[in-house]
Amino acid sequence: MLRALAVLLTFQCLGEGVSYLFGLPVPGPVIGMLLLFGFVLLRPGVADAVEPTALELLRHLSLLFVPAGVGIMTSAARLRGEVIAVGAALVVSTTLAIAVTALVTRALLRRQHRDDPSGEGAR
Repeated sequence: MLRALAVLLTFQCLGEGVSYLFGLPVPGPVIGMLLLFGFVLLRPGVADAVEPTALELLRHLSLLFVPAGVGIMTSAARLRGEVIAVGAALVVSTTLAIAVTALVTRALLRRQHRDDPSGEGAR
């Protein structure tokens, strides 16, 4: 488990480094995930080694939001003046996320129905 955690953290650090070095507007962990994805494509055995640790981290994902929540609470005074902007951003982004999810799901279901000659679909 320590080796897999080291691999995950190494790619996160690599992503942070790439983001900082090139001044990219993309967060380092996102770049790290893409680098890890590319590495897994080159060496599929890495996925089997990292998977149990990644699944364990996902089981406890809610705990990883505690620092973000604390940060919001400590910055509450600064956010008071931006309540309308923050609220609007939350409403718009949530609505867009739901709409995109619905459109993608509908497109995938149509595609699945089109590819299934029996018309029964995967049940």
